[in-house]
Amino acid sequence: MLKICHIIVALMLCVAQATAGELYAPDTELNAHGGRLEAELRFPNAQSGDAYVVILFWNALYFLGPNGFSSMPEPFLSGNNHSGNHTLFSVATDDLPADEYTLYLYHVMTASGANPFDPDNWQGDLQTLAFHVGTPDTPDTPDTPDTPPPVTQPNVDGGAIDVPETRSAEYTLLAFNDLGMHCIDREYSVYSILPLFNVVNAQFLRKGRTPSLSNDSQVELRYSPVTDSNGSRNSGSIGKTDFWQYAPQLFGMDLQEGEGLTGLFMPADDPQQRGAQPLHYNSAQRWFSAHGIPITPHDDNGQVNSYPLLRISAHDRDSGALLATTDVVVPVAQETDCQNCHASGQIAADNPDILWSEETDLELQTKRNVLLLHDYKHDTSLSETTPVLCASCHYSAALDLAGTGPQGEQIQLPTMSAVMHGYHGTRTHSDGSPVFPPDASIEQTCYQCHPGSQTQCFRGAMRTGGMQCNDCHGGMLAVAGEYPLRDGGSIDGNNDGNRRRPWQDLPRCQSCHTGDALDHLSGSDLRLSDDGIRLRQAYTDGDLSASPLLAINTRFAENSGKLYRDSKGHGGVACEGCHGSTHAVWPNANPSANDNLTATQLQGHSG
Repeated sequence: MLKICHIIVALMLCVAQATAGELYAPDTELNAHGGRLEAELRFPNAQSGDAYVVILFWNALYFLGPNGFSSMPEPFLSGNNHSGNHTLFSVATDDLPADEYTLYLYHVMTASGANPFDPDNWQGDLQTLAFHVGTPDTPDTPDTPDTPPPVTQPNVDGGAIDVPETRSAEYTLLAFNDLGMHCIDREYSVYSILPLFNVVNAQFLRKGRTPSLSNDSQVELRYSPVTDSNGSRNSGSIGKTDFWQYAPQLFGMDLQEGEGLTGLFMPADDPQQRGAQPLHYNSAQRWFSAHGIPITPHDDNGQVNSYPLLRISAHDRDSGALLATTDVVVPVAQETDCQNCHASGQIAADNPDILWSEETDLELQTKRNVLLLHDYKHDTSLSETTPVLCASCHYSAALDLAGTGPQGEQIQLPTMSAVMHGYHGTRTHSDGSPVFPPDASIEQTCYQCHPGSQTQCFRGAMRTGGMQCNDCHGGMLAVAGEYPLRDGGSIDGNNDGNRRRPWQDLPRCQSCHTGDALDHLSGSDLRLSDDGIRLRQAYTDGDLSASPLLAINTRFAENSGKLYRDSKGHGGVACEGCHGSTHAVWPNANPSANDNLTATQLQGHSG
């Protein structure tokens, strides 16, 4: 049974005037039995427009209309002038234990006819409505205001709302992807740069002044598919890729169809247990992780969606009871290709001494041309030994699951990142101009190879603020490690003066967020933002190595020697859990983006 103490009530008023209605409870002192909690919407002045009344569960919005609550945005009052008192709800308190309860109401105004789902249209302040039922047996004096517990939305198959039988919010479930984007190959028959491999991390917190993180002795965490607001749902990967046909040759692993490199499955593909799949506890990081989910960017209807959702659910270890759910983007893209330059006849496939591919499939044609060019320049025979794993010769930390470092031939050859960025960073057109201009836009440089003009993998607050990839990473030769890092440029201080290490010596939050208004980096060689505090470039002007700056004031610094994606604070809470993933820090400028959903579920708004 859904009890009133389990809800947050959000009142969204789409009105033309600057003054909206008042939220009001006629009686806030109620008997333990037989009383009723009533709430009204009052208009001191006549208002016109649409009034929406919304019950906000952590996982969904439900609109109060003439026929009760619905997931459709139905106005509570629409059109014409509204005045007087309007009853929002009247709920019996018979089943409520004696205690003090608080309703959280969001009083919002928008222009008439505005989209109620768009938080950018909202104005107003959080309001609370406290009431008492009888006399509490044990006074409750929490450190923080009482907050309603997480509640799941109806499942995708139309089942009933599952409401935990807890009265108050004692916990929060944070979920986050580690990189903001994972890439896979469109096909695997010629060569592979990256396999099917995605990561979701999650933490289950008991609330308090210092959050208490739960481990696998207390809770179980699982991931399952969920349909997004556009009707896209991604539950399995079988039939969507040729990865498993070529995995034995490429990765030396005899995988079951649907099985990822670490043994994980998409929920619909696990032959032993179809449905929700477990996250495993990482005691070193103090979070749960699904490391290596084999997801593709094709949903169950065959449509491309690089931002599919998975639902993370937390269950009591002993009873199995559902405690909380959070939906999270699991980003994956296939827009990692070489077609712009390596398709036959293009700038990198026009040498008359080479017999270029005539494949009609542009992806196959391009990949074969890449191997033909490699054979021509380096006297190899890769085109005759397909499929080829590029990282088998050029070490990539992204594929070193055992963490052993370069082995065999990899020791003698440059890393995958160094050879790709270093070689392409020196390419020029016939007139001598660079193929990838150092100061060109992201569309002219990084998005030529990385995903991409369609996928837009770099998104979120920094992209909205006008940042480019090179503002953090530097130019292609800096990424390749062609210039030695300056003092403090390596992530742990152990690689200063040497080539940048891919996947380790990366930009830091503190390199731009160097402190606060009273204490921050400044200087003529730094690019300050308009506020005069933050930087718009993570390294000093003229630094070809793009060595990340170290902040003197560490207020916004990552943990020492760790990247943002591995850093924690506030008693061990992951930075990404509250701020969003690398390359996708909240909010996404598109209010309907799946990226914003997690933040909205956790706090009622994006960002």
